[in-house]
Formats: sequence, structure tokens, C-alpha cells
Amino acid sequence: MKSKIIIILILGSFLLINFGCEKNAGDDSTHSTYPIDISFTEIGKGALYGNGAENIPQQNIVITNQTQFNDLINSMNTVNNVSNSFTETSIDFNTYQIIAVFKEVKPTSWKVEITSVIENAENITILIIETENESTVITQPFHIVKIPKTTKPIVFEQ
Repeated sequence: MKSKIIIILILGSFLLINFGCEKNAGDDSTHSTYPIDISFTEIGKGALYGNGAENIPQQNIVITNQTQFNDLINSMNTVNNVSNSFTETSIDFNTYQIIAVFKEVKPTSWKVEITSVIENAENITILIIETENESTVITQPFHIVKIPKTTKPIVFEQ
């Protein structure tokens, strides 16, 4: 009988420790295992070839609604229909937000890539790399991804 009670106490303690102190999944302030790699979905990647006619400055953008995204798509499509290659153009902004990176117009061909999205205790960090191609085409590289919606500040690092 004593061994059954001891086993019940040990099992109860184990369950209390592992499940009784469970943190809320949406409560980022209680998460203790930062940094966390956040998966993202690529929407579009490439270059604009309008020699700056699209009037999109070098910038990193966080888009939080469909109107903002439609405006960006319309600007990008000013010279060439770039959005034809996008994986999606209608986003559920209740669940996701868009991260868009545009580099400056370059006299040679370049690429930009969002390599990772990392959640830290105080922010979300977007890691970006830029590489040059061997071409003399005037381009403006861009990369657009979809990430889960967050209220944390977004920080871009290159």
C-alpha cells in the first residue's frame, strides 16, 4: 500500500511540475527559451527592372492590411507585372503580416534575401543578405514574406 501511495505522489508531482505550470501559448512575456526561429512564407522575390520608375525607395516595410499590400503591388506593377510570380496576393491580415525589403536601384544586378526571422524577448529580428550578380542590368532587388502577426517591434539586420 505504501509503494502505491509513493508512486501516486511521484506521478502527481511529475504531472504538476510538467503541466500545472504551463504558460499561455500567446503570452510572449512568459516564454523563456528565446531566441525562436519563426517560419515564414515567401510571397515574392526578385528585382524590379523599371530603372526606378516604380518610385519605390530603398526601405524595409511591415504591412498590416490588404489596402497597404494592394498599394505596394500596384506600385511594383507600374512597369512590369511583377506580382504574376507572387505565391499569393490576398492575405489574412488577422493572422499574418507582410515583411517587404527593397534595396536601392543598382546599376548592376543584385539579389536581396530575408534569410531568417527570429523572435527575441523584446522584438522580432529580420535577417537580410544582399549579393551581387555578374550582370550589368539595372535592377532594384526585393524580397516579400509573410509571417505570423505580432505586436512586437520589427528590427531589420543586414
